[in-house]
Amino acid sequence: MKILLDECVPWPMHKLLAGHECQSAKQRGWGGIKNGDLLRLAEGEYDLFITADQNIRYQQNLTRRTIGILELSTNNLHRITAAAELIVGVITRMPPRDFQLLEIP
Repeated sequence: MKILLDECVPWPMHKLLAGHECQSAKQRGWGGIKNGDLLRLAEGEYDLFITADQNIRYQQNLTRRTIGILELSTNNLHRITAAAELIVGVITRMPPRDFQLLEIP
């Protein structure tokens, strides 16, 4: 699966996603691009967009998106690492083009 990590997601998270091709928005040269434009750029190139932006579901119409979106409840790397198994499980079971909010303990 091709995964794009939003700027607000710590890059070391990609190590938890072994077996997936991960890039960050910054690596793609998409740093500073607003979410709507970023999602349009990512559609067609990526299967999943991971963000910790708590407002994305309110700011964007997600019903017509052709990319899956996983919103993490935190961008704290320690908490993300501790929840690695949970995150990987959600990604594995997530239907294409779905939006999911993941509460990380």
